[in-house]
Amino acid sequence: MPSICFAVEHFGVCCKGGWWFWDLLVEESVAVGGVQRKVLLRDKFEEHPDDKHMHCTAQLAEMLNQCAQELQKSSENNYTHNFLMEEIKVLEQTRGIGLPNFLPRTAFLMLLQKKVNEISAPPVQFLSDVWDYIETVVVASSTRRAAQNIIAKRKEISVDRVVEIIEMEKITAYTCDPEYMTLRGKLMANNNVFLDVMNNNWKSTQITFDGFGEVEVGHLRLFPNIRDHAFDIKMRITAYWKIVLKKLVDCMALHLQFSVKSLVNGDMEMEIVNELMGPHGGGLEQLLEVAPSIVIKRERLNKSLKLLKDSKEVVAKVMDRTAINAD
Repeated sequence: MPSICFAVEHFGVCCKGGWWFWDLLVEESVAVGGVQRKVLLRDKFEEHPDDKHMHCTAQLAEMLNQCAQELQKSSENNYTHNFLMEEIKVLEQTRGIGLPNFLPRTAFLMLLQKKVNEISAPPVQFLSDVWDYIETVVVASSTRRAAQNIIAKRKEISVDRVVEIIEMEKITAYTCDPEYMTLRGKLMANNNVFLDVMNNNWKSTQITFDGFGEVEVGHLRLFPNIRDHAFDIKMRITAYWKIVLKKLVDCMALHLQFSVKSLVNGDMEMEIVNELMGPHGGGLEQLLEVAPSIVIKRERLNKSLKLLKDSKEVVAKVMDRTAINAD
């Protein structure tokens, strides 16, 4: 435990007769770290077999799954409502002098940024809730303030990290995942049916698209010069959006696992030392504070010792007098 060794030597605690405090620190840190590793990393909960709240790995996995499902549902709400109208609006706003049949990158990024903004809140709330939950699991009375301090720092780091991930997704669209091209190919297969309906006014405007379900497309006959571009960009961003959600959930899961491991394998240990040996010494005073029940027992013991001492003196005087009278 290099951090403890450094702290103890730095503050000069390991002086003559001071090794008791070293032992106390080691015992405290080992006990706290061992319990945390069992509960948070190793999925061992022998001490709480019936308390699901203490089954940490299962609870974290469930919270992550709920967040992923919420993200997926939020992205599906507007798939069929006013089909392609948002894409047409953005394409009209980004129109400029250029080659025909060329999709402007700005239009794709504008649509992507809007979708990312719409789902930016759940990931932040998820990580905040996770650290609130972890605090209820790891905070013991002997290390309460140290645990709360480090968890508050970790929560802030996690929130900053997920905000950073979200902002990066808004800057550029990129993936090396081959699933993007596969998904886009499947979605673009709907194009033939779409064009057939658009070019034949006698056909029903209710179309069932793979990946979308049943959609109304009659209103798109009013936009013959731009609807094909809108359809193309819709299929592209729908395929890419599935990749974005996967990346976001994966990054949160990896970050969370790394943060929890760092918490139990080093951060908490150093924070306990800082708390105990801080400039005001409040943590040390709390650690050395004697419980009221011990104080009462100590007072009783001191009274008993005083009574025994007084009794010894009385007995000694009686014995002296007895010896004198015998002479």
